[in-house]
Amino acid sequence: MRPTPALAAGGRTVANLLSATEWMLPSPASQVHTISVLPSQSPTPGHEFAFSNLTTSLGNGGGKGLAAGSPRFHVVRDDLLHPLANGNKPRKLDALLPLLRCRGATDIVTCGGCQSAHAAAVAVHCAEWGIRPHILLRGEQLDIPTGYNLISLMFGNVTYASRSVYAQRDEMLYEHATKIAGSNGTVMWADDIIGEDLVVDEDTTDGNGSRRVMIVKEGAGSVQALLGVMRLVEYLSGLTLFGQDEKVHIVVDSGTGTTAVGLALGAVCLGLQWRVTAVMLADTLERYRQQEKSLVSDFEKLYPGIFHGMVGNDTHCSLVQWVERFSPRRFGKVLDGEIMMCRHIAQQTGILLDPMYTLSAWEHAVDLCRRDSEAKVVMIHTGGTLGLFGLAQRYSPQFTTGEQS
Repeated sequence: MRPTPALAAGGRTVANLLSATEWMLPSPASQVHTISVLPSQSPTPGHEFAFSNLTTSLGNGGGKGLAAGSPRFHVVRDDLLHPLANGNKPRKLDALLPLLRCRGATDIVTCGGCQSAHAAAVAVHCAEWGIRPHILLRGEQLDIPTGYNLISLMFGNVTYASRSVYAQRDEMLYEHATKIAGSNGTVMWADDIIGEDLVVDEDTTDGNGSRRVMIVKEGAGSVQALLGVMRLVEYLSGLTLFGQDEKVHIVVDSGTGTTAVGLALGAVCLGLQWRVTAVMLADTLERYRQQEKSLVSDFEKLYPGIFHGMVGNDTHCSLVQWVERFSPRRFGKVLDGEIMMCRHIAQQTGILLDPMYTLSAWEHAVDLCRRDSEAKVVMIHTGGTLGLFGLAQRYSPQFTTGEQS
């Protein structure tokens, strides 16, 4: 299904909106690597494909031979945005964090699982911006993931708490935020301040000791998070590699689905002939469609006149094509051979994937570039690198090669 590009009315466009927004990232730029899919050159069982990173080989006068005429796709290296908070997490905080600071936030409370990249990103970027982060980890064992022991060690102002009941996360967040605020402070949900007058109440920031605590939902699934992703789309559309009139097929792995919706919404509002395929990892098709509908509806309410809806051929009128990963499984489960495949890809391309998230998008990108000759296939690398610390502990035999130095 392809939406009809929507044009803004009254002279207000998404480009105007993005240019008027204060950003956390100094630039929307991201490296783009071109990957060639080659016939398998490895004797290792289970590897159907071999890969070549043309980004480096072409620069060295290579890229010929087997790479010539081979299917290709492009990888947007958002995993290189930040050494700790990489991938789609800085994109979703790009417009949100400056807004919270503008509203006088002294503290931010959020939550995530024990391997939550969102939790790590909030901790890191809040520390960079002088806001106290408070991270509540859902789960019974807080000492398992080495990656988050590192975050705790380096960012001592991060507060950790355990709560295993996922359904009570909103109550957990509000209860903890209330304790932080104390009797003189205020507590607000980040979603509630979006669209308000951005003048800071000086009485809350004049050094009288009161605290303004903002609560950010798990995964930062809000309208303001969409803007950072839409900013990335605008940047990519300005590259010679893609261009305004190119047909582009974007592939992304989806946890909350916010990144996928932001990519698709940005393409529609900018009038691009781009489509977005999102690999569902953490929920059902119905829930992802509900999330998409909610985010688009909130965007229309907050920024009327930019997006007028769309015309589609199906009854759901979905901006995003939601698909299962090639080997569906319970969220968090890693199948045999997937860690080996990630190692295989890393050795051939220098691109580090994780088997839980980004490998799913890579697999779909490989499949699409071999089947879709009309569009350029682009995988958005959403990060996931920090999660490999926890995986290395859970699957330690698979992270050793058996070779003796």
